[in-house]
Amino acid sequence: MRGLLARWEYRSDAASRDAAASLLLRERILAARGLADPGTLAAYLDPKLTHLHDPSLIPDLDRAAERILRACHDGEQIVIYGDYDVDGVTGTAILWHMVRAISPQANIRTYVPHRLEEGYGLNESAVRELAGDGAKLLVSVDCGITALVPVQIASSLGLAVIITDHHNPPTRLDDLPGAFAVVHPRRPDSQYPFKDLSGAGVAYKLAWRLATMHAGGRHTSPELRGLLVDLLAFASLGTIADVVPLHGENRVLARHGLVRCRHSRFVGLNALVEASGLAGEDIDAMAVGFRLGPRLNAAGRMGHAREANELFTTTDADRAKLIAAQLSKQNRERQEAEQRILDQADEMAGRMGMTGAGGGRAIVLAHPEWHAGIVGIVCSRLVERHHRPVILLSLRDGVAHGSGRSIEGFNLHAGLATCAEHLEKFGGHNMAAGLRLAEPKLGAFTRSFLDHAAVEVKPEQMCRRVTIDCDATLGELTFESVRGLAGFQPCGAGNAEPVLRLRGAVIADRPIPLGTTGKHIAVQVRAAGEDRRIRLVGWGYAAHREKFVPGVELDVLVRPRVSWWQGSGRVEGEIVDVSV
Repeated sequence: MRGLLARWEYRSDAASRDAAASLLLRERILAARGLADPGTLAAYLDPKLTHLHDPSLIPDLDRAAERILRACHDGEQIVIYGDYDVDGVTGTAILWHMVRAISPQANIRTYVPHRLEEGYGLNESAVRELAGDGAKLLVSVDCGITALVPVQIASSLGLAVIITDHHNPPTRLDDLPGAFAVVHPRRPDSQYPFKDLSGAGVAYKLAWRLATMHAGGRHTSPELRGLLVDLLAFASLGTIADVVPLHGENRVLARHGLVRCRHSRFVGLNALVEASGLAGEDIDAMAVGFRLGPRLNAAGRMGHAREANELFTTTDADRAKLIAAQLSKQNRERQEAEQRILDQADEMAGRMGMTGAGGGRAIVLAHPEWHAGIVGIVCSRLVERHHRPVILLSLRDGVAHGSGRSIEGFNLHAGLATCAEHLEKFGGHNMAAGLRLAEPKLGAFTRSFLDHAAVEVKPEQMCRRVTIDCDATLGELTFESVRGLAGFQPCGAGNAEPVLRLRGAVIADRPIPLGTTGKHIAVQVRAAGEDRRIRLVGWGYAAHREKFVPGVELDVLVRPRVSWWQGSGRVEGEIVDVSV
């Protein structure tokens, strides 16, 4: 089936849909998602902390925890070296707070590389500087799995390294960094039951084991147990912002952590929530993705992520408010720069024949005026718009430095690996990656990557697809039934919000514009022969308002919502697509 903007496909086959037609709305959606088994269903609808796996099952995790505790006891200087994105910042905060709680006098500091000047991950100059300043133990967060040379240098300088990471590891044990411990749930020798933890998730597991090992067993003190529960807030931010699949352990961490974002013991998190306009509100995955996460990322993109690190480790409420306000300012600047780069990149891609039905299978562009800290976000926007892998690079001092984003079915990290001869450095995973190369090699790299994409990206992948859970009638979208869909939250990667197909919805009135830009619309629809109406909101649908003619019947794909205003709730739908 083809809609106005995407190809439609049902989550389950027609026979299954017909068999489930007599079920209530929530049960039809669950059945379509294969969640019929009682055990699986219970774990999905009511994820419990007891569903989390034993941290000790992750390779080297116990070894890492023992070494950190020994460093605390011996007064060694510990450096938590975190990535500059939300995942790295929150994972760093998790370990910092746990070490401080276990050993208040611990000689511990944090370090985050400058995105533009140092790039992603462990770097040699930082390792030398930290060792020279007296560091004896470096613990990476959300980076380091490919840092072979920096780890060798650290060892030669007497600096022990513990790697904690979740990015794609080498396929052979012999190719792991020669660190004291390499904590990674997807190491080649890992038997850990859940492979999709974020960097913050891995850090949380290490913090958990630090607490129990400090207590001398499998349990911990009430104080550290309470801290672990509160640290779930940071774990949820990192998990959701890093767009890892929200199933299994990630679903547990996200569900329980979001609840603790509203009122936290951490003054920095409270300040960020307030600066984001979320004070007193329930915080969901959308709030993380569009309000909290972008502010944290703005520090690393527009300035230095050490401000975000300080925000989550400070105990000074006034200082936290100042940092949160600065992050909001940087985020506004980031939004303006992002739009400029997006417009320019889109025009360049079209002019170079990389878009449109006859375009290539990928987009690779570079420009000297693009901010290297922002191009990754623009990549995502271009992927949404053109449905093909995108790599954007900033040119500076003879170096091309940037990011890439992919589409389902195309392994971006593997694609870069095929072009490794042209690259100085790259890393990431299937859907997102960072890279650096000398500008003179840009042409050869571009040709090599585009040739690879031409073979690996199939035409059917270059089309936006919408997965429909099931059909529904307007009469089924009652306040009670839509509230009953709350059990599907948190939604995100690997756990999409329910999408329903409303067949033959009659347009009741002309659409009205929404927002200051006039890009959005609201329209009332009803079922044929009925008076009851439901408001649908179409974000970005002003350009298609001619489709919404009063009296016309359309099939509409919607995400049902309960909209609250002054304590009163009403059912409405977010338009996903409409029939052509």
